[in-house]
Amino acid sequence: MRLLVVDDSRSSLALIGSIVQETLGDKPELCLSPLAALEKCGTEQFDLVIVDHIMPEMDGVAFTGALRSRPAYRTVPVIMVTSDMDKDLRIGAIKAGATDFLHKPFDRIELQARVSNLLALRQAQVELADRAQWLTREVERATAHLLAREEEIIYRLARAIEYRDGDTGEHVSRVAQISQIIAEGIGLPPDRCRMIYLAAPLHDIGKIGIADAILSKPGKLTPEEMTIMREHVSIGARILERGDSDLIRTAELIAQSHHEKWDGTGYPDRLAGTDIPVEARIVALADVFDALCSERPYKAAWPIEKAYAEIVQCGGSHFDPACVAAFEAKWADIHTIMQGEPPLKAAGL
Repeated sequence: MRLLVVDDSRSSLALIGSIVQETLGDKPELCLSPLAALEKCGTEQFDLVIVDHIMPEMDGVAFTGALRSRPAYRTVPVIMVTSDMDKDLRIGAIKAGATDFLHKPFDRIELQARVSNLLALRQAQVELADRAQWLTREVERATAHLLAREEEIIYRLARAIEYRDGDTGEHVSRVAQISQIIAEGIGLPPDRCRMIYLAAPLHDIGKIGIADAILSKPGKLTPEEMTIMREHVSIGARILERGDSDLIRTAELIAQSHHEKWDGTGYPDRLAGTDIPVEARIVALADVFDALCSERPYKAAWPIEKAYAEIVQCGGSHFDPACVAAFEAKWADIHTIMQGEPPLKAAGL
């Protein structure tokens, strides 16, 4: 606990300083000038301030008001020493932020008692603030841990689904990365870009409900089989519906609408334009592009340049033109991902 005494009288300053030193066991900081004291408070933290009322540069009320304007001193106890018993003065001092008063000539025992009591109050304030900060850090740490575990579970679940679809699981990593790049390219805020990155791997979670005979068929699907295959979007949405977290709610939007098309010819709801959630518009482009570049049981992988041209050509029909523009603008980053750079992983992997 550090204490500052401000008084323009050397004798009063020395007297108060000696009494306070007896109380604390440590020498307080003494200052003859209120302006110099304010400057000192700008670089040092004191736990109790004793200030005289009448001083030539600045009176105690003005000093207290100036001190209280600083965030670090909003709760620090302030004792004003005064010989004036005027009620208006005391009210003004209290409004300025004075905690207590000491009337001149003061009693040594009274001063020691007031200093001890207010320092005990200050100690309790500091301990409470430290405890609150510790609790805040612990809550943040626990929340971060839970989020990391949620992200890891989602990522591993998505990879499991990809294995069923005949892929190694890296498709979901690439779709997540490309989706984040496009989201950044169209100007979405960082936290939303991050959410899309985390939710994108679950875009095809509904395939868990599709029979292997259809999911892994080496040839073209019949119209009946295609109808069944398209049910994966609704299955995915039902799996994810009514989620409590922003991540799961974002994943539901993507699972439900990532096969909608900008011109309204997609499925399952034939949404068009901005009626399609922006998260789904972004993932739709990333998913189709990576699927074109990937070998599947029913097709060979396209050359990356051909897939790029297809995406650009479909801007305004299949894909949101803004997303296509971002895809073109960020092509260097996307091309790097497609060349096999180590994929980004969910937290904890």
